[in-house]
Amino acid sequence: MSLPVAPKPALRRFQQARWDEPIVFELSTPGERGVLVSAVEPEVRSAVGDVVADLPPALRRPAAPALPEMGQMRVLKHYLRLSQENLGADFNVDIGQGTCTMKYAPKINDQLAGTPQLTAMHPHQDPADAQGVLEIVWRLERMLAEISGMDEVSLHTQGGSAAIWSNIAMIRAYHEANGEAEQRREVITTIFSHPSNAAAAKAAGYEVITVYPDADGYPSLDALKAALSPRTAAIMVTNPEDTGIYNPAIREWVDAAHAVGALASYDQANANGILGITRARDAGFDVCHFNLHKTFGTPHGCGGPGSGANAVSAALAPFLPGPRVVREDDGTFAVAEAGERSIGAVGPFFGVIPALVKAYSWIMALGADGLLAAAETAVLNNNYLMAKVLAIPGASAPYATGRRRIEQVRYSWEELYQETGVSSEEIGVRMTDFGMHYWTSHHPYVVPQPFTLEPTESYSMSELDEYAATLAEVAREARENPEVVRTAPHNQTVHHTHHDDLDDPERWAVTWRAYRRKYFAAEAAAS
Repeated sequence: MSLPVAPKPALRRFQQARWDEPIVFELSTPGERGVLVSAVEPEVRSAVGDVVADLPPALRRPAAPALPEMGQMRVLKHYLRLSQENLGADFNVDIGQGTCTMKYAPKINDQLAGTPQLTAMHPHQDPADAQGVLEIVWRLERMLAEISGMDEVSLHTQGGSAAIWSNIAMIRAYHEANGEAEQRREVITTIFSHPSNAAAAKAAGYEVITVYPDADGYPSLDALKAALSPRTAAIMVTNPEDTGIYNPAIREWVDAAHAVGALASYDQANANGILGITRARDAGFDVCHFNLHKTFGTPHGCGGPGSGANAVSAALAPFLPGPRVVREDDGTFAVAEAGERSIGAVGPFFGVIPALVKAYSWIMALGADGLLAAAETAVLNNNYLMAKVLAIPGASAPYATGRRRIEQVRYSWEELYQETGVSSEEIGVRMTDFGMHYWTSHHPYVVPQPFTLEPTESYSMSELDEYAATLAEVAREARENPEVVRTAPHNQTVHHTHHDDLDDPERWAVTWRAYRRKYFAAEAAAS
């Protein structure tokens, strides 16, 4: 019995809303109000006194802030129009945000994080009145300890790169405590590990040594051993790497680092394909981190809020950032300040609570079997999409030829570029005309003309087919009508931009005040 053949996916007709919407400051009308606040009763003013007059001069504004003045209905229309001019995971097939793990975030979790009982709380609230949220934080730490295999977890850090910084700060504190800080001044990473590892190590004052892959794309164990020495403080690696390739010799890497007295730090930003399959501690790592806004279903929200989780072995537990939530002997929960050996606070209070509640809800809804199923589905989706993409003339997946990847792939359009002169960035812009996002890669472009796709577990087969068909259509255009691609976008609210605008600081205006100073003044002078 033969299976039914799926119909060829139709290319989606997409036309972005184009409102030519002014920024909110330009819509301001002096005297217009959204809410009319009643005057303070004389009795209240008399009882309170002149609060402003009692403020220190340094806290007083010389004049009221120049905020937009608008009625509620106009505010609503303004932001709804802007929302129609966006692409996003809730609107589009968004698998092109490779390495950022853009997945479906259950809306019930948004509702849980937005309950008044949570949003009305304050970080300085008495812990006795915050037992519920403190228990969620404590239990989430225990879950992540089990998922990673590590002994202790801190949810204090506010994002992925902050968590990587905390990793290297703990490594530095550990060597300081052992009297080897001056000796160990080098950190080893790989070229396809997340760049924040090298950046954090460099910012911490270490010399960074980068290991490149062998001919098959695997990080070279021989190169690692040649770089290791008594000067090595740590190895900081992502696995699977941002190519989607999993390093099968990862235990040997960790053992080699330990043999010279170095620590091993695991960047698990790409953990979406290994949940329930392998754990950081199983490979012998001393410290790792998760990006809760990637792996555990808490949305990025236009670049934020993020949330990091640092997990460590018992030897590094005293150095975890804080404050942290602890459970007392009587079963109640309290907030404990960072200990004497802790690296201290790397952000305010004790974590991004809405993101932590969403991650907790996601894990609780799935359970252990569900986490494993999510990882296995992400790997299946990724390898299905890879077969589709590699069937497009001009596309390739450098390294590990003929082998499967984990949950993403860094592809290359180099062959198409040499044939047509159309770059990967130009193809990415053209993809937005079909309502789809697309990402190239981190710099430097070690893979030439790169594009990195990560479908996660969220997308259906039909959506993967649609995305691959759209890529194939744009590749066809690059050959037959390259100007259509080069001059894109055509169906978007924005026009084609040129890099010279981005590369010239004199043209930048990142605030309304700067925009008025640079452009209104120029217009006034011209008139």
